[in-house]
Amino acid sequence: MKLLLKTIFICITTLLFVACQSQKENKIKNELIYASTKDIRDINPHLYGGEMAAQNMVFESLVINTKNGIKPNLAKSWKISNNGKTYTFKLREDVKFSDGLIFDANVVKSNFDAILKNRVRHAWLELINEIISTKVIDKFTFELNLKNAYYPTLTELAMTRPFRFISTKCFKNNQTKNGVKCYVGTGPWILKEHKKNDYALFVRNNNYWNNKTKIEKIKWRVIPNHQSILLSLQKGEIDLIFGADGDMINSDAFSMLEKSNKVKTKLSNPIASRAILINTKREITKDLEVRKALEHAVNKQAIIKGILNNKETIANTLFSKTTPYCNIDLPIKNFNVNLAKKILDKDGWIINKDTNIREKDGKQLILKLYYNANNAQEKTISEYIQSNLKDIGIDLKIIGEEKQSFLDRQQNGNFDLQYSLSWGVPYDPQSYISSWRALSHGDYQAQLGLNKKEWLDKTISDILIETNKEKRANLYKEIFSYIHKEDVYIPISYSRTKVVYNPILKDVGFNLSQYEIPFEKMYFEKSK
Repeated sequence: MKLLLKTIFICITTLLFVACQSQKENKIKNELIYASTKDIRDINPHLYGGEMAAQNMVFESLVINTKNGIKPNLAKSWKISNNGKTYTFKLREDVKFSDGLIFDANVVKSNFDAILKNRVRHAWLELINEIISTKVIDKFTFELNLKNAYYPTLTELAMTRPFRFISTKCFKNNQTKNGVKCYVGTGPWILKEHKKNDYALFVRNNNYWNNKTKIEKIKWRVIPNHQSILLSLQKGEIDLIFGADGDMINSDAFSMLEKSNKVKTKLSNPIASRAILINTKREITKDLEVRKALEHAVNKQAIIKGILNNKETIANTLFSKTTPYCNIDLPIKNFNVNLAKKILDKDGWIINKDTNIREKDGKQLILKLYYNANNAQEKTISEYIQSNLKDIGIDLKIIGEEKQSFLDRQQNGNFDLQYSLSWGVPYDPQSYISSWRALSHGDYQAQLGLNKKEWLDKTISDILIETNKEKRANLYKEIFSYIHKEDVYIPISYSRTKVVYNPILKDVGFNLSQYEIPFEKMYFEKSK
């Protein structure tokens, strides 16, 4: 594998962008070619089947999340009243959908009503459960009324889905939950053409209310194979690779490309938490002592150095201390093979010298770890953990599954261990922990064996409506201390988004969310 990567790297350093270099001098490219392993699929902003980066290109929100806090977007201002339970938004008066429909309070209400008709599907997001009514005050004033003073309201309204706005001309029977007739938004891009599992073509919205994009077209090419993406980069056929968690480019390839003067690379700040989720209701892993041993058996530093090429930082807790409400001092559970062995010995799991697998009451210590088969990095990390656990007498079976099967397994809880990645800011921690109460999420299923699961869910609910920041911080500390003590997660590292791009592409950067790509800020300089 590494030999193949080195070969590709050598080719890239000598041949990359030959096609670009053959263009007429001083000609400015007007089409950006982006490569992804995934098709955009159904980008209905009120559902979850589409690629979030594509949804973000077409559909917009009332407000946006930035590193400097919440900023106006389709709403130019807002007022909070009624002890934090009423939000009144003043809408921009110069916005139209790309089909010519005026963006006004009636359209906003229609979109909210459509979203709320699918409350069960959106229940992972607590804001959905808090909304009791919506109201049109006048043509450009919209009112949102809540049951409680819900502190993440604006943050969740700004997320990529579901609170984005689609033209009501696209609705089916005044709804969106069963699909839409078209994908028309107010955003900087218009989806012009889509050939499933091949490409999607986005063109500039020339009637966009905000700053128009400098690039005229974005071609989203679907290239399922990671090596094929690198070869396309080598040939100058693509301009941009952008992804988190190794789903677009793994750390080995990224490290090699960093050394090239033919491409540019960027790494985001640590943005999400990479971990292994341990199911507390399964026959073997319901035993806290087994979970403790697993914590000490995984060599995180070796994973970061050998697999992630030191591109990520070690995670001693589920969330980084830089995540809001997560600057908490918790005991560090260091890699310690001898301690892991002692814990299992004391718990009655004894090594069978013929098989080198531990046994207890006639039961072998065999576990199964599931990961997304389309992610090479997840496979490599899983293989390394398999080796770690073998050293302490645990037979770990690792099973790669297609993404949908992997997600189905999260929902039914049929796993011992499962690869996990948190959602990152702005979802962490509030929206991520909110999902711990949703039956369809792996975290919920994995926590069902905890003695205090009912307390945990109630405390999360209390956090989200606690108006006193100090009390809220104390509640966060309680739940994170409990989860840490119960060893529900083996934190590995804090992940970062990787970008590789054509050197003539400028203003390549990151949004707050790892799921969005700021195409609208990018432009090409004149080729030299």
